[in-house]
Amino acid sequence: MSTRIEEEGDYRAIRAVNIAAFDTAVEACLVEVLRQQARPLVSIVAEESGNVIGHIMFSPVTHSNHPDLNIMGLGPMSVVPSRQRAGIGSTLVREGLNECKNLGFAAVVVLGHPSYYPRFGFSPASTFDIRSEYDVPDEVFMAMELQPNTLNGKSGIVRYHNAFDRV
Repeated sequence: MSTRIEEEGDYRAIRAVNIAAFDTAVEACLVEVLRQQARPLVSIVAEESGNVIGHIMFSPVTHSNHPDLNIMGLGPMSVVPSRQRAGIGSTLVREGLNECKNLGFAAVVVLGHPSYYPRFGFSPASTFDIRSEYDVPDEVFMAMELQPNTLNGKSGIVRYHNAFDRV
């Protein structure tokens, strides 16, 4: 298995992976809208034998009290069901975080499983006094600093791209 930045020729396969991984096409549509409207964007595929088997996307979010802070939101992430729990998602997360860091982003947030994302360095965003715009349990909204001390003393609310309002 290898990972790389998505290419235009991957769009149909990425859609198929998202539809296979989720109960509805909502995430697949979200990826397409973000691809068209969100900038900057980090979108990575996992591929095996020329087939896309996983995908992860990071898009910019805004911080209510610090609008110039460069933060990315992780999601959606998908792996074809037959290859889940084989480390593909973990590889995609690590590659995506590394790409975000290389691009100079200060931090990443995620709305996700509280038992999965801490292994990559995420912790509840509330430890930084940061909240999500969505009414979600504290343990599922997490943040990770890519640049040390970036979020210290930066309380506020994180807002996702308006495409997420449809999810």
